[in-house]
Amino acid sequence: MSITPSIHNEAAATRYRRQAADFLQQATRLRKRYVRFAIVRLLVFLIALFTGIYLGTAIHPLAAFLFAVLALVGFYRLVQWHTGLEREEAQQRRLARVNEEELEALQYRYRHFPNGARFLDINHPYSVDLDIFGEHSFFQYTNRCTSVGGEECLAGYFTQAAAPALVMQRQEAIAELRDNLAWRQAFRATGLATDDQPIYRQQILTWLRDTGFVWSKPWMRMVLWLLPIATLTGLATTVYLRLPWLATLACLLPAALLLMRYAERIQQAHTQTGKAADLLHHYTYLLQLLEKTTFQAPWLQAIQLPLLANQQTSARALQQLAYYCQQLDVRYNAFAIILNLLGLWDLQWLYRLEGWRERWREHLPQWFNSLAEMEALCSLANLAYNNPDWCFPEFNESPLLESTQLGHPLINPGRRIGNDLTMPTRGHLKLITGSNMAGKSTFLRAVGLNIVLAQSGAPVCARSLRLPPLQIITSMRTADNLAESASSFYAELQRLKLVIDAAASTPLQDTPTKGSVFFLLDEILKGTNSRDRHRGNKALIKQLLAEKSAGLLATHDLELTQMEAESDGHIENLCMEVTIHGSELAFDYRLRKGVSQSFNATLLMEKMGIVMDPEPEDNPQ
Repeated sequence: MSITPSIHNEAAATRYRRQAADFLQQATRLRKRYVRFAIVRLLVFLIALFTGIYLGTAIHPLAAFLFAVLALVGFYRLVQWHTGLEREEAQQRRLARVNEEELEALQYRYRHFPNGARFLDINHPYSVDLDIFGEHSFFQYTNRCTSVGGEECLAGYFTQAAAPALVMQRQEAIAELRDNLAWRQAFRATGLATDDQPIYRQQILTWLRDTGFVWSKPWMRMVLWLLPIATLTGLATTVYLRLPWLATLACLLPAALLLMRYAERIQQAHTQTGKAADLLHHYTYLLQLLEKTTFQAPWLQAIQLPLLANQQTSARALQQLAYYCQQLDVRYNAFAIILNLLGLWDLQWLYRLEGWRERWREHLPQWFNSLAEMEALCSLANLAYNNPDWCFPEFNESPLLESTQLGHPLINPGRRIGNDLTMPTRGHLKLITGSNMAGKSTFLRAVGLNIVLAQSGAPVCARSLRLPPLQIITSMRTADNLAESASSFYAELQRLKLVIDAAASTPLQDTPTKGSVFFLLDEILKGTNSRDRHRGNKALIKQLLAEKSAGLLATHDLELTQMEAESDGHIENLCMEVTIHGSELAFDYRLRKGVSQSFNATLLMEKMGIVMDPEPEDNPQ
C-alpha cells in the first residue's frame, strides 16, 4: 500500500485545491458557451446568405454587394470572438493544471516537470554530485519554465554563482513575485500553450544574424512594385486583345525567372523562420503580460525595460514578425504559384521580414532574455511560496559560514532533520565520521546545495544562513569511463586535481565575484588500499588547508581524526551516530562534535544474509 506524503504547507495546498476546482468550473462554462455560440454562428451565416440572395434578386445587385461586405466584416469579428472563447477556455484548463501540479509538488511528487538532464556535465565542479539535474533533481523540483530559454537561464542560476549585489537584487524580485501568485500562474499557464523547441529559437537567431538580399538592393524594391503591375497589365492586355497563349506566358516569364534566381535564398529564409511562427505568436502573449504589469523591484523593472524602450512595444513588434513568417509559409500552399507569378508573394514578404530585421535586430535577443529571466525568477518565487519556512540568506565580507537548522531541500519536511553549522571558510576543515547510512553524504549535499541556492538568489532550506562568496567543488561520486579507458580510481584522482588546482588559483582575498574554495569530499581515494588511502587523505588535507581553502570531508578512516590535535584549530572532528538496539538500527541524523563510536557494517551485512565468522577471543597467557 502506498503512503501519501504529508503536505508541509497546508495553506498553499488549500488554495491550490480551491483554484483548480474554480478554473475547471470556469472552463466548463466557457465550453458550453462555445458550443451554443457555434450554433448561433451557423444560423447567422445562413441568415446572411439568404439575405444577400434576396437583396441581389429582389432589390439590386449593388445592395447585395454592400450587404455582403458588411456581413463579411461582421462575421469576421464574430469568428474572432468565438475563437477567443475557445482560447480562454484553454487558458482556464491550463490554470487548473498549474494548480494541480503544484498540489502534487507539495507532496514531493514532481516527476511531471522537466528534469534538465540536457544540462548534465560530469566536468562541472558540483552539479552532478549535488543532484542539480536529472531525475528527482533539484532542478526538476524547482523548474516551472515553459520555454527553452527559461530553462537555460534557471540552469545558469544553479551552475554559475552570482555576485552578492546581484543576489540581493534577485532576492527582492523573487520576494515580490512570490506574493503575486495570480500573475505567476497566468504567466506560466500562458507559456504552457507554447511548443518551444531549441531548434526553433536557434533558427530565428541565426536568421537574425544573416544579411538581406532584398531590403539592401534598391533596384529590388523597385522591381517588387513595378513587376506585379507590369505582369497584371500585360495579362489584362492579352485577354482584352485575345492574343495567343504564348503572349500570356511571356507576361509571367520575368516573375518566374526572378523567383528561380533567388529560390535558394528564399528557401533558406523560410527554413529559418517558418517553424518559429507559432512560437513567436505565443511569445507575444507572454510579452503582453510583462508589458502591462507594474513591478516595484528594481531588477524586475530592469527586465521589463527592454520591452518598453521603443515607440512600438515588443509584443506588437513580435506579433508583426510572427505574421510575416506565417505569410511566407503560404508558399507551400497549392495556389502559391499564382500569388508568386502575379505578385512575387515570396519576395514581397521576404522584403518585409528583412525590413523588420533591420529595425529590431538588436532587440529580439533582449526580449528573449527578458522572458527567460522572468521564467527563472518565477520558478524561484514559486519555490519560496511553497516553502514559507525557508529563508533568504545574508552575505558577509568575513570568511565565516553560519547556519541554523540547515536541511536538504529534497527531503520531505516530515522526515527532514536540520543541523547547525558554523565554520571559517578559509583554511578550515570539518572532518565528519559516522557509520553507514548515518547521513554524512546527505549532510554534505545539503550544505553544498544550500550554498548553491544562496548564490543563485533563491531562498535556502534553513532557519538562517550567513556566508561569504564561495566556490563549491565536490568529489563525491566518481565512476569509471569505458570510453576513455579510465578506472574509477583514476577518475577520482582527476576530480581531486580539479579541487587542488582551484584552491591553488584562488586569490588570498575574496573578491565580489570569486570567493574562496569550499570543497565537499565524500570517502575519497576509496579505490586503493587502506594504507595508501590514509596517506593520500592526510596529504590532501594538508595541501588544501595550506592553500587556505575550506570544506567538509566525510570518511570512515578514524585515524584521520588524530589530525585535529595537531592542526591548531584548523581541523574539527564532527560525527553522526547510530544507535543499535539488538538487531535494529536507529538513526537521528544529528551532527555532533567528536569522533564516531558506533559501527553498523557487520549488522547490515548480517541482515543481507552474509554469515560472519565470530571475532577471535584474546588468548590469555
